[in-house]
Amino acid sequence: MEQTFEKRKKVIYSFICDDLYVPMKIKEMAVILQVPKEQRQELKEVLDALVEEGKISVSKKGKYTKGGAKRLTGIFQANARGFGFVIQENDTEDIFISEENTGGAFQGDEVECIILKSPEGRRKEGKIVKILSHGTVKIVGLYEKNKNFGFVRPDDQRVMTDIYIPAGKEMGAMTGHKVVVEMISYGGENLKPEGKIVEILGHVNDPGTDIMSIVKGYDLPVEFPEKVLNQAVRVGKEVSEADREGRLDLRSWQMVTIDGEDAKDLDDAVSLTCEGEYYHLGVHIADVSNYVQEKSALDREALKRGTSVYLADRVIPMLPHKLSNGICSLNAGEDRLALSCLMTIDQKGEVVDHQIAETVIRVDERMTYTAVAAILDDKADISEKMQYTERYADLVPLFQRMAQLSAILRKRRHKRGSIDFDFPETKIVLDQNGVPQDIQPYERNVATKIIEDFMLLANETVAEEYFWREQPFLYRTHEAPDEEKIKRLSTFINNFGYHIHMGNEVHAKEIQKLLGKIEGTPEEALISRLALRSMKRAKYTPENTGHFGLAAKYYTHFTSPIRRYPDLQIHRIIKENIRGRMTPERMEHYEKLLPQVSMQASERERRAEEAERETVKLKKVEYMKRHIGEEYEGVISGITKWGAYVELSNTVEGLVHVVNMQDDHYEYREEQYDLIGTHTRHVYKLGQTVRVRVIGADKLQRTVDFVFVGEEQKYDDGNEEE
Repeated sequence: MEQTFEKRKKVIYSFICDDLYVPMKIKEMAVILQVPKEQRQELKEVLDALVEEGKISVSKKGKYTKGGAKRLTGIFQANARGFGFVIQENDTEDIFISEENTGGAFQGDEVECIILKSPEGRRKEGKIVKILSHGTVKIVGLYEKNKNFGFVRPDDQRVMTDIYIPAGKEMGAMTGHKVVVEMISYGGENLKPEGKIVEILGHVNDPGTDIMSIVKGYDLPVEFPEKVLNQAVRVGKEVSEADREGRLDLRSWQMVTIDGEDAKDLDDAVSLTCEGEYYHLGVHIADVSNYVQEKSALDREALKRGTSVYLADRVIPMLPHKLSNGICSLNAGEDRLALSCLMTIDQKGEVVDHQIAETVIRVDERMTYTAVAAILDDKADISEKMQYTERYADLVPLFQRMAQLSAILRKRRHKRGSIDFDFPETKIVLDQNGVPQDIQPYERNVATKIIEDFMLLANETVAEEYFWREQPFLYRTHEAPDEEKIKRLSTFINNFGYHIHMGNEVHAKEIQKLLGKIEGTPEEALISRLALRSMKRAKYTPENTGHFGLAAKYYTHFTSPIRRYPDLQIHRIIKENIRGRMTPERMEHYEKLLPQVSMQASERERRAEEAERETVKLKKVEYMKRHIGEEYEGVISGITKWGAYVELSNTVEGLVHVVNMQDDHYEYREEQYDLIGTHTRHVYKLGQTVRVRVIGADKLQRTVDFVFVGEEQKYDDGNEEE
């Protein structure tokens, strides 16, 4: 039978390769070749096989033609469920790769692929035909020892197979050790990938090993090279008279920093006065570029790191503490060098005048979000409010002005269509051994919103000035979402009685209106998340294309040079401009430099976000592991064919698998986004409030399992082996 199929392939291939052949559809080909109707499916299978082998190609209109399909290059992004995507550098749309078409590619591999299907209005599907280079060189995982060999179970669920460790390559590791493996070979059809252990991180149950596994898994640089530390000590001297020379002296201005209680790197301060109908807002940012010179050891290390990384139990800073917590931190009562954006704002929230200047400042008070919120919030605890109001009596009028201006700015942004995704962040309380004691939703308050509003305005003001100066610059851009994703979102929200108006393009105001309609409803969190997932990812670019989410024509990141490299980079550009040094040669220098900086900064930001997300997931699982058997109320946050995801009020999300729904056999209805019992017709739908019991928590998989309360379930007591 197989021989016959191969013969058919040869016949059809030679027919298509004939010089007289013109591109045609299956129906036309069947007529010419006199293929009966009942055999046309076999003809299609032959053609599909030739396409998959890259011998012929098929157009969007379904016409088959000679010549192999065009080979596209990209990076393979694997998924824990077996399939993946090829991400092309200059293409906004990823190519879907099914499990059988991955060609043995690993997460992060540079690959060549061909397009198999290009359906109208849907994602392209492809097949990987060649692996150009391997992106995964080291893997972190759990070592298990056998008699004459061992193997490592990767932490990264996107690596679908264990790594074989031959005898003598285990570096003395024992079962239960978390290790770093360096790849020797990537395996083949009947061969497992092979590696050697190059580092033992500790036993899986040792305090700190779990987070260090994530740090190593994402290749986050922890220790600073000695040369960088020495340079930080040399440049981190106190502000001198020479440093103050030529700067605008603002030390007499009333100004404060407002941050979280735990913050140590204070890189932004604010001042605010009123004159008639105008507000004079100053956003003062630590002049980090004064201490981190271009191409220095400090600069090279900062560019390599790209951003500070905030994990559950530690911060991995972009700059050494000597700078980030020292001379570059705007500590109260101390002279500090800054780059200030001084804005005059009218009653409508419009910036009618501004100046960007090199300054010297002295912060009056280091305030916390908690204290400022207590002073301003009428619903705050009375004793707490009195305590802070008395302590900071001289500053209370300043905070009241800030609240007034913040409300004006927020109203203006809302009017133009800015989208505000107000998700509660997760606050994990750890003990000294890194064990989670509590998980709480961390809500924004009036003080956090004030700082957010002022920083947004400074970022927009700086971006607009430098756009019109037509000088090389780095922007923070956010493209409009794909029409197809918004259509899918629109179809989904129709189930709840909402809709999105779509014309020739999607407007941010439509998303904003939707978020306004769902506010306070049971489905708010769910639809907000789906709306967010429909958005594209913001990134750094040398071209200004605007920011869709903020409905802003101009936007950049100017306000955090201690922890973000792009901010540091644009500070240098601004200062060269202020000093009249932006010569044609310097402009050419930045034009060459910025594309690489923007690409690397965007990639480092993604890496940091993923690592931060994984540490939060890990600590949530560790916390829930101690609460197996307990019951909670939650909301169904996701429905799939394998079960219902439920989110608890403390932000923990777990899965009720269909196999654990033992009162009936449940089927997934894609159109309705629900699960329905085939006998009882009982329905589980998105946004529904349910009661669940914790039945499992797996630290290695970083998953939590629930069961709906009221159903007879079998579950273990959580004392299984790690």
